[in-house]
Amino acid sequence: MNKTKRILVIDDEPTSLDLLRRILEINDYEVLVAGNGMEGVELFHDNPCDLVITDMVMPKKDGLQTILDLRVDSPDLPVIAISGGGIIPKERYLTVAGYLDQVIAIAKPFTIEAIIEAVEKLLQERAVRPEASE
Repeated sequence: MNKTKRILVIDDEPTSLDLLRRILEINDYEVLVAGNGMEGVELFHDNPCDLVITDMVMPKKDGLQTILDLRVDSPDLPVIAISGGGIIPKERYLTVAGYLDQVIAIAKPFTIEAIIEAVEKLLQERAVRPEASE
């Protein structure tokens, strides 16, 4: 698989954002980062990406709304939804995200292996889908 893919990471927690960026860069991915859903959607429109990793619980725009906004113009965009929870237990956020097509839900704390496995799976699936060869 060509590892020069661009991935957008959206998370309001600087520690998680930095950890995900480092994990992906070590694995030869180009990484863009955003600190909230609004910023992430704007960044994606200016710099289309092959995959998005987004936290589900964020101020300004939560992860679910972020995914829906990103998919207006990119309906087949693969997404990894992550959550450590909040007022609502993380399982509920991740269950809702998991109902969307091309979404893998991962709970925080996550492992490096879980992130890389999900990234590779989604990018591989996108590469073999007929509509991905636009």
